[in-house]
Amino acid sequence: MSQNLLPILLAQNGLMVLQWSSGNLVNERMSEVTTRKKTVDALKRPPHSLEAEQSILGGLMLDNQVWDKVSSALCEEDFYRTEHRLLFRSIAELSRRQQPFDVITVLEQLKSTNTLDEAGGETYLFELATNTPSVANVSAYAQIVREKSVQRQLIGVATDIADSAYNPGGREVTELLDLAETKVFAIAEQTASGSGPESIKNILVKTVEKIDALYNNGDALTGLATGLSDFDSMTSGLQPSDLVIVAGRPSMGKTTLVMNMAEHAAIKGGKPVLVFSMEMPADSLAMRMMSSLGRIDQHRIRTGKLEEEDWPRVTSAVHMLSEASLFIDDTPALSPSEMRARARRIAREHGQIGLVVVDYLQLMKVPGFKADNRTAEISEISRSLKSLAKELQAPVIALSQLNRSLEQRHDRRPVMSDLRESGAIEQDADLICFIYRDEVYNEDSPDKGTAELIIAKQRNGPIGKVRVAFIGKYTRFEDLAYNGYQAQEMG
Repeated sequence: MSQNLLPILLAQNGLMVLQWSSGNLVNERMSEVTTRKKTVDALKRPPHSLEAEQSILGGLMLDNQVWDKVSSALCEEDFYRTEHRLLFRSIAELSRRQQPFDVITVLEQLKSTNTLDEAGGETYLFELATNTPSVANVSAYAQIVREKSVQRQLIGVATDIADSAYNPGGREVTELLDLAETKVFAIAEQTASGSGPESIKNILVKTVEKIDALYNNGDALTGLATGLSDFDSMTSGLQPSDLVIVAGRPSMGKTTLVMNMAEHAAIKGGKPVLVFSMEMPADSLAMRMMSSLGRIDQHRIRTGKLEEEDWPRVTSAVHMLSEASLFIDDTPALSPSEMRARARRIAREHGQIGLVVVDYLQLMKVPGFKADNRTAEISEISRSLKSLAKELQAPVIALSQLNRSLEQRHDRRPVMSDLRESGAIEQDADLICFIYRDEVYNEDSPDKGTAELIIAKQRNGPIGKVRVAFIGKYTRFEDLAYNGYQAQEMG
């Protein structure tokens, strides 16, 4: 048999027949199949409901009162037909100007913007109003249109994801996965909506139930315990949905403090904890936690010069950490959308997150922001972290830098204005805690081995100072032996 003959299947009289033919014929047949498939794909129209879109627009012109329902559920881009987008835009503009919208006013609005023909013309406009008998089901129609819009967005994102996979452009697979997840979650974020206005009567029922549960519980903590008793007494724990800013000058122990809190939440509290460490690699954090939990000199762990009595402590620390739901992501320069996607993934795979730690805020980046607009970029980062806390219903602790200017003062205890790019951070934060250790500045300080946690802002609690012990060789903050917090009246 000739080597240039290849088997192909041909349809003859309704039957599939195996024949031998040349490679060229095989290629021609395959090309025909591919062409037919492309033709079929081209005939696929994106999901949409022409009838639902028409009923909404006709209903709006019949009864202006349904605008509030429709506008809260849909935007112009949710409509599939260009004509319908233009009509919706015209109605929205008339509503913005507090003018009535019916066939006549919408017609005049379209004429004023020279878009009447693009919107289907005068006849089509009258047909929409005439063919819509009632507005009774307009909310259901809006839901249909929105669902079709989301489906189209998903198709678009899926196409982009496939294109990225075919043409990675030197990007690693992990980067492609993060990009894909970010795009999908961006659609989910648009789709998610709040419950809307609620009567105070219903709110009070839930509020009283919460107060009653707290009363019967008898626990003074309403949030997540940090392991520092005086700090918890002053704050009632880290509250769900709160953005907590921990700030201090270098060497004050910012990372140590928040990692101690993360350890306690994950090990003692049994909560999934997610740490974004953009400054320090994950293995360095692991060494610090082993030192803290095992009470082992961190220098000996870091250099490997462990003594015989250290090994049982290492084993104990490793066991505690390995049993905890503690996750560390040391990817540098994460964007808010990347961070949100990764947090959602952990929540989806491991359940409700108890705590998120970001070390540190100024190392995050927002794509598209220029270097000379850093303040606006920090504002966007701060806002997104607060949004993440609300979405996850978990406290988010973000470390922040302080301005060098405080070094010039006699009293170097931080104040709010010392926060770098402070405006948005100060506004978005629910709790701001400064760390101050006098021994960093004064070798002969009488307060060696102690630190002040200065609560400069607490949205729902007192401000003041908490004194704690600092054990540097164990990278650990602990309670002092006495009640060390001084509260001030809420400002």
